[in-house]
Amino acid sequence: MTTRYPSEDGFTMPPEWAPHAATYMAWPCSEEAFRDRLEQARDAYAQVAQAIADFEPLIMIADPAHAADAAARCGPSVQVIEAPLDDSWARDIGATFVTAADGRLAGIDWRFNAWGEAFSSWEKDADIARVMIERERAARYPIDVYMEGGGLHTDGRGTLLTTDTVMLNPNRNPGLSQPEADEILTRALGGAQVIWLDGAALEYDSTDGHVDNLACFVREGVIAALVAQDPSDPQYERLAENAKRLRAAKDAAGKPFEVVEIAHPEKRVEHDLRLPMSYINYYIANGAVIAPAFDDPADGPAMEKLARLYPDRKLVQVPGLEIVRGGGCVHCITQQVPKI
Repeated sequence: MTTRYPSEDGFTMPPEWAPHAATYMAWPCSEEAFRDRLEQARDAYAQVAQAIADFEPLIMIADPAHAADAAARCGPSVQVIEAPLDDSWARDIGATFVTAADGRLAGIDWRFNAWGEAFSSWEKDADIARVMIERERAARYPIDVYMEGGGLHTDGRGTLLTTDTVMLNPNRNPGLSQPEADEILTRALGGAQVIWLDGAALEYDSTDGHVDNLACFVREGVIAALVAQDPSDPQYERLAENAKRLRAAKDAAGKPFEVVEIAHPEKRVEHDLRLPMSYINYYIANGAVIAPAFDDPADGPAMEKLARLYPDRKLVQVPGLEIVRGGGCVHCITQQVPKI
């Protein structure tokens, strides 16, 4: 069967700073991901949900066995809906929403296999994009490649960001070439070009290197990039290379980017693995930026930079450590529905 891409029907992916109709999250339920910290992770998710709900509708998907607990912890400002779940990373298991100029909404339903079968089960999560699309009464575009929402970012004007370790990974799409991936991404999201970064820049990342830990568009022409301060840090060189690539890149209109570097927290190892802590992993809500803090000396400087980058939005800090212990952070656990 020939795949029909959203761009063929006039759809493009808006930038994250465009107005939202709502945000989706998914309630933590995986002991495999959070080990002995599942209850603490639930409390952290509830804090993020409540923070976003102050600015836009927040819809929490919860497994039926945990829906009552989700409602009790999140409170009345958060709407809880039930659907079977394996895990809790709405950015990756959810739909990637796209819009058309005439007011239509559609959702891309990528294939999902738990980040290259990194976890033992994912069949329920693989159906969540469909659940979201149907609830939003949007057109559904199934695309027969494995990809996760945290692996892509757009400026909404034709330029896309991704990494070379996710869509091109043999544990997702064996044999897929970069030119083929370029075509799929641009036809799916309505882009004109793709900027590829080194997804292996972090010592450990269970997603194999999602771009939302490494760099993101702040607004048209401006990119925030994660860097290391200490040249002896094993992450220093590869993060510096990514920043160099971004400074050398141009957007779809041929204009260079302003690249704002944000240093990551000090190294922290748990269960013999370095936590993938990143201040880039924040969420833009209507009128606000929801950003993680890690109880680290770098928290303050990072928040100051984010405040300068978003002078017209309220900066809301939320605890990030309990979330990142599961493998991601604030951006990973949220998925926006654009307002049409």
